[in-house]
Amino acid sequence: MSHATFFFAGGGTGGHIYPLLSIAEQILARRPDAGIHFFHSTRSVDARVFEKIPYQRTPLPATGLSFHPAKLLRFIVTFRQSYRQARDLMAATPHPVVVGAGGFVAAPVCRAGSKLGVPVALINVDLLPGRANRLSARWADEIFVQFEESKKEFKHSRAVVNAVGCPLRSSFEHPDREKAMAELGLDPGKNVLLITGASSGSMRINEAVCELLPQLARFADRWQIVHLTGLDNYQMVLNRYKGAEIAHKVLDYYDNMADLFAATSLVVGRSGAVSVAEYAVAGVPSICMPYPHHKDRHQYFNAGKLVDAGAAVIVDDVPDLADRAGWLWEELEDLMSRDEKRREMSQACQRFARPGAATKIAERLLQMAE
Repeated sequence: MSHATFFFAGGGTGGHIYPLLSIAEQILARRPDAGIHFFHSTRSVDARVFEKIPYQRTPLPATGLSFHPAKLLRFIVTFRQSYRQARDLMAATPHPVVVGAGGFVAAPVCRAGSKLGVPVALINVDLLPGRANRLSARWADEIFVQFEESKKEFKHSRAVVNAVGCPLRSSFEHPDREKAMAELGLDPGKNVLLITGASSGSMRINEAVCELLPQLARFADRWQIVHLTGLDNYQMVLNRYKGAEIAHKVLDYYDNMADLFAATSLVVGRSGAVSVAEYAVAGVPSICMPYPHHKDRHQYFNAGKLVDAGAAVIVDDVPDLADRAGWLWEELEDLMSRDEKRREMSQACQRFARPGAATKIAERLLQMAE
């Protein structure tokens, strides 16, 4: 095979970047001479994810599609700018292959790849594809989805659609529980309750858990909390934990999530596609609080798959804080009290988990590059 360069496009949330990073990792494990280049957004979360990653990368000015007149004009202008930037870079590179993962950055790159006549693959990990992936599907040769049910969403695309699962970093294959316990100073004799709002954090989950700190004190002898707040909420949450009786570690962000999940007995978090795949592969029972403001409610559908498997429960992220915290407490109190129930949920994760997706996709992409 000639020396190919894989242009990965996605950004704006960790959920669009992490699957691509895991595929890049598997490509390089098989072809160390392959070129890797990332197109990503100008959002701060992208900069945070990429600051420790050695790949070449180009931020693109692309913005989300909106039908508000001023925003629509901005979308068109930034789409064209991003398209030209991506096209010019790829045209000057021998043997390019495009891999999009949704989000507003992927669409102009997929279009540029299609116009240049190079192989274009699309990664779709949500049960329901977002607007960007619906748009990008028209330029794709192959589409890789997490769920069988997602295939029908692309029935009008000319692309071959394969259900392979969600690509996860290789660290999920060999997590180091002891490393996370040591790094975070956790007590090996206590269960770990992990609170996370994914890469950006969640104000609403943070608020609900902080409201429950007095009730959580009753579990202080058997449980400890690791609370990942997101960058924006860190100080507020840290202040709320002052005087909390239950042992806790409050962080804005943690890199080695595979290790942390291996140490976790129960997680409260969002239900983005990558998150639910991580809960399942790690075998962690979850209380999912789907993000309520997506028009297609895709996080509810993702969480529903875990619930159907018996691996999770859903708590609605309702506007009223007292209701939100009250409903969350009902599930927390139940699951923190019942070791056998959590064991059953952990076993149920195996029915849902689909490890090895990154390897399957990487091998197929290498074939496409030939």
